[in-house]
Amino acid sequence: MDNQPPRPSDSAPITSMVGSGPDDGTSKVLHINLVSHASESLTTAANPGDRAQDQAADSCLLSDPPQPLPGWKRSLDVLGALALLVALSPVLGACILFIQLRDPGPILFRQQRIGYRAAPFQMLKLRTMRARADEDHHRNHLRALIASNARLTKLDSIGDQRIVPGATAIRAFGIDELPQLINVLRGDMSLVGPRPCMPYELDCFEERHFQRFRVRPGLTGLWQVSGKNRTTFQQMLELDLRYAQRVRLLHDLGILLRTPAAVIKSAYDARAHQSAAARNTPDTRAETDCESGHPTATEHRFEADASTLARHH
Repeated sequence: MDNQPPRPSDSAPITSMVGSGPDDGTSKVLHINLVSHASESLTTAANPGDRAQDQAADSCLLSDPPQPLPGWKRSLDVLGALALLVALSPVLGACILFIQLRDPGPILFRQQRIGYRAAPFQMLKLRTMRARADEDHHRNHLRALIASNARLTKLDSIGDQRIVPGATAIRAFGIDELPQLINVLRGDMSLVGPRPCMPYELDCFEERHFQRFRVRPGLTGLWQVSGKNRTTFQQMLELDLRYAQRVRLLHDLGILLRTPAAVIKSAYDARAHQSAAARNTPDTRAETDCESGHPTATEHRFEADASTLARHH
């Protein structure tokens, strides 16, 4: 395992109330100082000029002080993650073998995400893309969807040539997410919570959206069982806020019980979208090397799909 930055504890230090509002304090906000290691880690990994990452590292503005996470939630996380790892290890092992036979390389894919109290952590996924695949495609895809307020369709649904042949089904059913059970056991994540966002997504956050960092990010969550790829980025953030403001045991159990049906529904929708895209956008060009500077067939399909989504929204 790679060396990880230490995780912020539930009792991470916070500063006193600051602000410049009237004496009654109605316009004051809490300025929560993140521990120095979080700031250093995030700044080091940030792209030059990405001011939103620096903002998240420097401060997290919330309307209320974050409460310590309930003990029942950590117990549920540990017991549930252990049970799922044991039960699903044969499936995970078979998928690892399949991918290694198709595209030898690292088993796990590590990606920096933003977690509890806006601290960065390394999220684990089963590698389902070709080794050394370009991550800029996903970044550009997501930014286009956010700008057009379109549904959060995945690149998978319009034919992403970076994916290992045959691994689309592994991704559609969320099997590639199972290594995040290790993140749950380590305390980086929870079984249920907001989706762990990527640093560049903070560019699109309003101040109130930082309240989603009051809880640990989740393997599943309210967004995942409420439409997921049928929602826009702003709708996703609203669902994240709704969950973070009301963490209850019965609510978590309900989301966990609804997750299998939501995964199947999402996989079906992705398959239907991929079939429609294949029929409506003929692939008349062969894929070219990214270094050639010419758009690939995947990029042409993405642009056509994003434009269609924008017109409908």
